[in-house]
Amino acid sequence: MNIAIIGYGKMGQEIERILLERGHQITLRSTRSTPFTAADLSGTDVAIEFTEPHSAVDNILKCFEAHVPVVVGTTGWYTRMPEVRQACAQQEGGLFTASNFSIGVNVVFQINKMLARIMSDLDEYTPSMEEIHHTAKRDAPSGTAITLAEGILENYPNRDGWINEGTDDAHKLGIVSRREGEVPGTHVIRYTSAVDEIQLVHQAYNRKGFALGAVKAAEFMHGKKGVFGMTELLRKMEKG
Repeated sequence: MNIAIIGYGKMGQEIERILLERGHQITLRSTRSTPFTAADLSGTDVAIEFTEPHSAVDNILKCFEAHVPVVVGTTGWYTRMPEVRQACAQQEGGLFTASNFSIGVNVVFQINKMLARIMSDLDEYTPSMEEIHHTAKRDAPSGTAITLAEGILENYPNRDGWINEGTDDAHKLGIVSRREGEVPGTHVIRYTSAVDEIQLVHQAYNRKGFALGAVKAAEFMHGKKGVFGMTELLRKMEKG
């Protein structure tokens, strides 16, 4: 396949390495200083986008204009999802989006929901979250943390949302965001009582897991139209 890399930072370079290992060709390497146009995507089968929240939607729309399916790893732009979905439908585009492309994290998403269903009946435990990422990450909390928070809140009807700080408010879920060095991503869900604490932890050791998931998503999106996510990719992987 011919792949465009939109966002040629550390993640983009890791994605490139895996693409080349799997026999794909790179048609475009776009950076902050080398923006692209829809015309630059000529001859591209799929684009992979890992940039910043403020530029992600414009990049997605350019891909739709070029009729190139796009895999989006950038988070922090989801308030504009209705607009993007509408554009995707109108232009018969293809979009694959996920808050995290790691297979391990997506397993944790499911465990998180199961654990929350159990813990919601135990009033003596208070849920909270912490996420740690590298200092270059712009959005806080991370998209992964928000997905985890939504999985918890589904099972806590007395909590009406999350806030990006620790809290004693019984109606909110607190998420503490830390930015440290080169940490690729750590997420911790805690249930704390007066006598003990239960933790569910995912710690990424490097970017390879995220990059490999994005490449597999790009392979999945070849020739597809519509909006897809990790659920569809994992289902395909299960079937082989």
